[in-house]
Amino acid sequence: MRPGAHPLRRTAEGARPVDFGAFVRARSRAGDLVVQPRMGFSDPATMRAGLAATRAADATTVGTVTLDSYTRVGELASVESALRAGAGLNGYPIVSYDPAVTGQVLAGIRDETFPVQVRHGSAVPGDIFAALGRTLINATEGGPVSYCLPYGRTPLDESVRNWVRCTEDFAQLRESGVEPHLETFGGCMLGQLCPPSQLVAISVLEALFFCQHGIRSVSLSYAQQTHPGQDREAVAALRRLCEELLPTPNWHVVIYAYMGVYPTTDEGAYLLLDQATRLAVDSGSERLIVKTVAESRRIPTVAENVAALESAARAARTAPPGEPAPAEADSQTYLEARALVEGVLELSSDIGHAFELAFRRGALDIPYCLHPDNHGRARSYIDGDGRLRWAGIGRLPLAGLVGPARTRDVTSSGLLADLSYVQRAFDRVAMESGGSHNRDGAGIAPAGFRSLSPGESQESS
Repeated sequence: MRPGAHPLRRTAEGARPVDFGAFVRARSRAGDLVVQPRMGFSDPATMRAGLAATRAADATTVGTVTLDSYTRVGELASVESALRAGAGLNGYPIVSYDPAVTGQVLAGIRDETFPVQVRHGSAVPGDIFAALGRTLINATEGGPVSYCLPYGRTPLDESVRNWVRCTEDFAQLRESGVEPHLETFGGCMLGQLCPPSQLVAISVLEALFFCQHGIRSVSLSYAQQTHPGQDREAVAALRRLCEELLPTPNWHVVIYAYMGVYPTTDEGAYLLLDQATRLAVDSGSERLIVKTVAESRRIPTVAENVAALESAARAARTAPPGEPAPAEADSQTYLEARALVEGVLELSSDIGHAFELAFRRGALDIPYCLHPDNHGRARSYIDGDGRLRWAGIGRLPLAGLVGPARTRDVTSSGLLADLSYVQRAFDRVAMESGGSHNRDGAGIAPAGFRSLSPGESQESS
């Protein structure tokens, strides 16, 4: 066992946790979409109440413990100061609490019918993974790229080293009979305006990285973007690449409700969540991370999270049969994603080192990402149909797939308009419909998000 790895401990409820991935896949085979909140509270009693409410929701759910931002960046002294002062944090400080406290949060709630995942956002997650081992929480998420570039200035090579060590330690839970599960965050890079092909590519590459370092149960993320048809094409490409490249059959896809600027109206927020749910159902995805009516204003309450979970579950149950993009089709998104994945894998057999080389050479390049290790030459925009396109590819290995005729200049006003495009589109439809959404998935979402021009300014809306 590696130094720092943790032996099996009995959980507070006396049972070993189930394989998170196997649970989700089994529920999907039974016809259920698993829905999950993004929930975290610093007070243990409130965190426990949130998990209990998630479990009791009228939906097939899994639990979430989202960590606070101080813990994410390793500022544990600030956590201690806040706890001593009785100040609230924006998540659960799992590293700073005694394992017995977290054990009591989970006791009697986490079991074979309700697994729990920790979500954090750290490029330096050593203390977090150690805390998971102490409490025997066997599901978490992130990645060496997706939890580095968008969130701070930790050097990418340092993040890769950190994630190699943590992934290998986490994988050793299996030696004690517990299956560890890791979810990529690569399909959510920067929240918005990263073209779908690169989201797919980074999600696949991070899953391959996890597998290379001993993980056999993985999930791959994809965040809802600006056009439903393009999103279905992207998820079909993601699933096809998983079938072609992943060395484990224990994988599933998790859809995130839109990660960018969210609608300000309750009706607009529910319409957007309906669209995310429909994407999950139509694409055959097994799990959905929901967002709530409060996303544009504040941290959601437990009740708001439960309402979003139940709304998504109703929409999934009542959705008519869709027509997902065929997984075998060589779509534009698949061809681009495959080229990006191959362009990284050919750099080194060590995927972590390949990540470092890819960003150093511009073979991966995140539009509008200000991290020092990102080239910053790639650009994107929303076209007249609402699809997210490359405005410039920099040194990405997409020559012949994205030609000069498909690129364009991006202005500051155009970028600002694109950033608020989804929010304005869904708020406008909500207002024009007079609040017709009935919480049963019956609201009318924008067809292709085309209720306004992508370049239309905020003032003109």
